[in-house]
Amino acid sequence: MDGFDLLILGFMLRVITADLGLSQAEGASLVTATLVGAVIGGVGFGMLSDRLGRVRVLTWTIILFAVFTGLCAVAQSYWDLLLYRTIAGIGLGGEFGIGMALVAEAWPASKRARASSYVGLGWQLGVLAAALLTPLLLPVIGWRGMFAVGLFPAVAAYFIRKGLHEPEVFVAKATAPRPARSSLGLLVADRATTRCSIGLVILCSVQNFGYYGVMIWLPNYLATRFGFDLTQSATWTAVTILGMAVGIYAFGHVADRVGRKPAFFGWMLGAAVMVVLYSRLTDPFALLVAGAVMGFFVNGMLGGYGALISELYPTAARATAQNVLFNIGRAVGGFGPVVVGAVAVAWGFDTAIALLALLYLLDMVAMWLLIPERKGEALS
Repeated sequence: MDGFDLLILGFMLRVITADLGLSQAEGASLVTATLVGAVIGGVGFGMLSDRLGRVRVLTWTIILFAVFTGLCAVAQSYWDLLLYRTIAGIGLGGEFGIGMALVAEAWPASKRARASSYVGLGWQLGVLAAALLTPLLLPVIGWRGMFAVGLFPAVAAYFIRKGLHEPEVFVAKATAPRPARSSLGLLVADRATTRCSIGLVILCSVQNFGYYGVMIWLPNYLATRFGFDLTQSATWTAVTILGMAVGIYAFGHVADRVGRKPAFFGWMLGAAVMVVLYSRLTDPFALLVAGAVMGFFVNGMLGGYGALISELYPTAARATAQNVLFNIGRAVGGFGPVVVGAVAVAWGFDTAIALLALLYLLDMVAMWLLIPERKGEALS
């Protein structure tokens, strides 16, 4: 439902801006506000989860996200819609990292990366549903009805709370002496950990900047440059998303076999090459095929962050690390649509998307210099 909510916003920006009389910058800021809210939720709910438990706090975040996504359906102006999106983002920012920590702690070390990839696949299934259902539902129920669908996760929260239990590694931590530092302080506990945190902020920022920069503007790019209608844009976007899903699934298995760093290097290089290639294509069929391959690399790395972050931080700070580091990346990534849109206006979308390749090169340097390999190690 997180993925569904965020991508329908990309498809609906044109309709929302027209209905509420928003500027293009105001429309793009709705995405940015959601992701900035995610940083706030990531910090607060991550620390609560490390103190009170994964399952309990996960339920709270889902309810908060669902209620305020539903409230977007009754927004009357830019400002109240901006407020609802921000608070929904707070809930969204909490749940993703807590879910990643919960899965990493529950699965065996030899399968930890592929377990994280399954969480990423859940996100992509929601994104795919948005690409396929928006052209069908939007003309019938409008953008307000699309947001109202976001209330459904609140029902799921009840069953999650009743059906899940805390991982054994967390229960063991709860009986141990409490660390002198807060869970947030443990992210910079010493020089080596601080280096890891800096490196992960860079990795997560590039990951989210590239993803949102591409996905939020891809429907608009296809419509304006090639004259695609909503259904055609959704089809092309859906194929890209399918490529992302395959990339996430493959990344988890590769990372469990050869290690985290080799897998990340391979996907980063592939992403840098494919965004440049995609921006140069003009044939519709070539765009379709290349979009799937681009998606495979650009978002496939999402399958590895849960395992990577879990292995670098102790149980007392694991959910905080997942939430804070990844959601700082989300906040930076929230400026992706704004930056891509500004560059596209000035120099064209092909130039804007090609510039993303430079970010993936920065990604590779950060991975090489700052992130250690801890594949398969027991969680501390």
